[in-house]
Amino acid sequence: MSSPSENPVIAGLLLAAGGGRRLGGRPKALLPHRGRPLVEHAVRTLRDGGCGPLHVVLGAAADEVRGRADLSGCVVTDNPEWAEGMGSSLRAGLRALSGSGADAALVLLVDQPGIGAEAVARVRSAYHSRSGLAAASYDGERGHPVLFGADHWADIAEAAVGDRGARDHLRAHRDAVTLVECSDVAQAYDIDTPEDLTRLE
Repeated sequence: MSSPSENPVIAGLLLAAGGGRRLGGRPKALLPHRGRPLVEHAVRTLRDGGCGPLHVVLGAAADEVRGRADLSGCVVTDNPEWAEGMGSSLRAGLRALSGSGADAALVLLVDQPGIGAEAVARVRSAYHSRSGLAAASYDGERGHPVLFGADHWADIAEAAVGDRGARDHLRAHRDAVTLVECSDVAQAYDIDTPEDLTRLE
């Protein structure tokens, strides 16, 4: 395993399980963007931002996503509890990464296409140790992507319930979180409602 001073292994963890309840039940991973499913763009963002290995958590319409999206080179995990909220997908993803030898996980959400590889690379570069935490910030407000050193995974997974994800853990360790300003290279909007679909191309 590499030491922090050499080449840390920063895994990309894409949470792509959402069912798009406010989108009429259209799975977010399959929303079309630039002619391909949204999940493909998010995978490319992680890859181009320097993350690897790449892990993808699917939930809603997982079989259809596997059939329609090119997820080659990714470790794909199904989350049967996806309807409970993002927390269950984060737990599933961190479980899949446990024992992988990765030093940290950089977490991206599938429904934030305004966040590109440059923001991922910035947050990735904030890694300093397996006990580190970092997050993109937008005009001083913490957002995604977020980076969790491996020492935090067990505690984050234990506290990840509903749609809270790692929010409570990050709040409890706010003094340890390195904020990385990304508002000049990314937009942290979500694709949640039919009106938001206009942001897709």
